[in-house]
Amino acid sequence: MKSLVVAAVAAVVATGIAAVKEPAYDTLIAHRGESKDAPENTLPAFKMAVDRGFGFECDIYLSADKKLFTFHDGNLKRTTGGRHNEKCTEASWKDTISKVNVGGWGKWKGSKYDPTGPALLEDVLKLARDGRYIYVEVKDNDPSWVPYIKEVFARQSNATPKNTLFISFGDDVCAELKRQMPEYRVYWLTGGKGKANKATGEKARTYTAEDIIDILRKLGVDGVDIHFNPETITADFIKKVHDAGFMFHVWTIDDLAKAKLAFSRGAETVTTNCAKKMLDEFKGE
Repeated sequence: MKSLVVAAVAAVVATGIAAVKEPAYDTLIAHRGESKDAPENTLPAFKMAVDRGFGFECDIYLSADKKLFTFHDGNLKRTTGGRHNEKCTEASWKDTISKVNVGGWGKWKGSKYDPTGPALLEDVLKLARDGRYIYVEVKDNDPSWVPYIKEVFARQSNATPKNTLFISFGDDVCAELKRQMPEYRVYWLTGGKGKANKATGEKARTYTAEDIIDILRKLGVDGVDIHFNPETITADFIKKVHDAGFMFHVWTIDDLAKAKLAFSRGAETVTTNCAKKMLDEFKGE
């Protein structure tokens, strides 16, 4: 892998991309908070990321009683150890979500995080600070959530366009976020492939740089946050997206050599489950 990194740096220089980024406090984004060391999508995980100097990513849903809260899956089952099965959008914050324990499953059971609950978006935004970004991932593709998001942001002053942005797999959500909150950056999330067509049997096709550019233009967003596949996300691929005027970010990498490869090819940030571990390893090389 190290030889790949060296070759990639040479390729980046050859393509004329001036700045080669590397793992740092402002280029590593803690995925669901510092989720290796605290339960994912909880205030302890987010606070740990901030205390360690990193920005972080959080996932949000809109509850049945119209509260925006942090959770990744579409239902409550996995991170409550199977004690709850309700869909996130059908459960009430007041009656259910605020009372569930997401700090008592897996390796967290019996730890100092048992119990810990999901967080309201307004409490997460209190952790915003300039110099680091909070990546707010809006789950589902329901643009009707956007006014509720806008209302939460309007009631606070910590989170600003300087320290907070939005990401989403939902095309409609991305477009609506940019329409209603144009001052904030919005990145379109993708795994790097289009959807398969079951009716015709057509398999999912890997996106080209040109495909990405066309989608970003159509949505009117600021950039892409894409799953990093070293075989397809080359320096030339990233350069094409940059040259079209868009930002380029990648997820989710927990291996230092792979992260360095992504940075050397032009990625602006890398989302990771182990930001501190990766940075410590990089500094110790």
